[in-house]
Amino acid sequence: MSSDSPKKFQFMVYAPDMTDEGAFQRRLSVREKHLADAKAKHVTGFVKLGGALLTPESIVTPDASKKMVGSMMIFEAANIKEVENVIKGDIYYTSGVWDPEKIVILPFAAAPL
Repeated sequence: MSSDSPKKFQFMVYAPDMTDEGAFQRRLSVREKHLADAKAKHVTGFVKLGGALLTPESIVTPDASKKMVGSMMIFEAANIKEVENVIKGDIYYTSGVWDPEKIVILPFAAAPL
C-alpha cells in the first residue's frame, strides 16, 4: 500500500431480516443478485467476510433445514459512510429483506490471535 492510499478500517454489519410473513420469500427471490454483488465486492477487497445468520434450530441436526434470519458482514472501507451507502444500495435493503431500523454498523478491530 502506498503512502498516498487512504487508510482503511474494518466495519462489522449486523443486518437482521424483517419478520413479516413474506420476508423469507423476498430474501429468496433476490438472493442470487445479492450474492453476485457481494462476490464482486469481495473480489475488490471491500467485503472481507459475509454470510447468513441462522436460527439456532438450523444446526441441531445434520439434516436440519437452514432458516436464514439476517446477514453479518465485515467490510474494509475508508469510513463508515461508505459502508452505509453500500448497505442502503444492497438488494436486500431495497427489497425490504433487511430491517432498516435494526441494522448495526460499527468499526471492528480483529483480535491478534
